[in-house]
Formats: sequence, structure tokens, C-alpha cells
Amino acid sequence: MLCVQQLHVKGRRDDLLPPTSLQVRPGELLLVEGDGQDQRTALALTLSGRMKPSAGGLDWDGSSKIRRLRLASALVDSPGVNEPEQHLSVKDLVTEDLALIPRRYRGALLSKPWLKVNRFEDIAALWIDQVPARRRAELLTALALANPATDLLVVDSPDRHSADPADWLPRLEELAYDAGRPLAVVATVAALPDGWTGPASSIGNAVKVAPATAAPDEESADPSGPHGASGPAAENAAANHRPTAPIPFDFEDSK
Repeated sequence: MLCVQQLHVKGRRDDLLPPTSLQVRPGELLLVEGDGQDQRTALALTLSGRMKPSAGGLDWDGSSKIRRLRLASALVDSPGVNEPEQHLSVKDLVTEDLALIPRRYRGALLSKPWLKVNRFEDIAALWIDQVPARRRAELLTALALANPATDLLVVDSPDRHSADPADWLPRLEELAYDAGRPLAVVATVAALPDGWTGPASSIGNAVKVAPATAAPDEESADPSGPHGASGPAAENAAANHRPTAPIPFDFEDSK
């Protein structure tokens, strides 16, 4: 289980990640809404152990060690971080990603048999920017899960490739609720899909709000009468509460 309490990352001027709290369990898909791409990426990097928070608690499976979180998590398609370069073909991308898997899990993983077993032969010769959004989500998550140590999947802004949630949401749900290998899946998004009723959170949900200023006393706030009333009743009340005339001050008497 991933449990986050008031996670905060300071930026050069403004907060890179305002205080945020959330939790996600294996077998669950959590969508986290955030306006800015920088904030969404900062959250994804921090949740996957790739960025050190400035403050707050970050706990994975009962441990607060960042290394343990990093080893158990996979960061998927984070813009400017590990999104595939557009000049790569799918085959080359698969070759590169498989080479990054720890040696003890790698075995004889080669791109051609991997593409065949995982049913990506139809797009193997395409450039990355030619791959449709749905197939892109399937490909990149499959590569992340080629490492059997991955238990937490953090997907950065999958909705930036398509305005239609059907191009990425079913894939993430499938992975989270897979009984054979249930994953904790977190996806940062610009906005929650219409009709989404599953677990959801928002960036900055743990920001402390300053208490509201107390409202002024009604009697002092309304000059229409001693009790803030108006109309004939107020006029009669005002007549009975006329201020006493000030006593004249004689400068000579003060000597």
C-alpha cells in the first residue's frame, strides 16, 4: 500500500508540488487531478521515488525508505523525463527498455520475441509518434511490467495523448484489477473523466487554508439603527436613542 501524507516539493519560486495526501492499495486504480503539467510530473516523480520530497510522509508497504519505493515502482511516459523519444521505432524502444531490466530478471529477453509474445508485432516498425494513443498506453505499461519486481505503476498524464479516456483508462483498470498480478496504479490527469466513480484525489488537497476573518458585529456594521434595522420601527428606535449632546469645552475653565 502507498500512503502519502502532506507530500510537498519546493520549487525555485513557487511550490513545485503543493502539499498533497493520498493512498492507493494493490488492486486499485487512483486518478489524481492537477492543473499544471509541472505539478503532475513532480507528483509522479515523487510517488515513484525518483524525486526527494521537501516535506511530508511517503510510505510504501510499511516502509519509508525511498530506495524500496523506487525498486517496487515504475514511472510510465513522464514528459521530459522518460517519455520515448520520437525518433525511435517501437522495436528500438523495446530493445532499450528491456536492457534496463535488472540482470537477474532479464534472462534472454530480446525485442523480437517480446513483441510477438505481447502482441505488438503490428506496430513494431512504426515510429513512436505514429503509434495510436491506445496502443501507446498498452505498449509502455507492458514494458514497465516486464520487470517482475514492479508492484506500483505511476503513469504521468496519459490523457495528454488523447481526450478520449477510452484510449487509456480501460488499460489501467485492467492492470490494477488483474487477479493474477494486482497492482497499485496511480495516474495523474488534467481532469477526471466524466462519470468516473472510482478512487480519486487532487494535487494540493492538503494545503492548509487560513481561517476566515470573523464577521463584524451586526449592530456596528449597519448604521441604520441601534439594532441594524430600517424603516419606521428603526426611526422610532433611533429617536429614543439619540446621542447626548457633547458638553462644550471652555478653554478658560481649564486653566
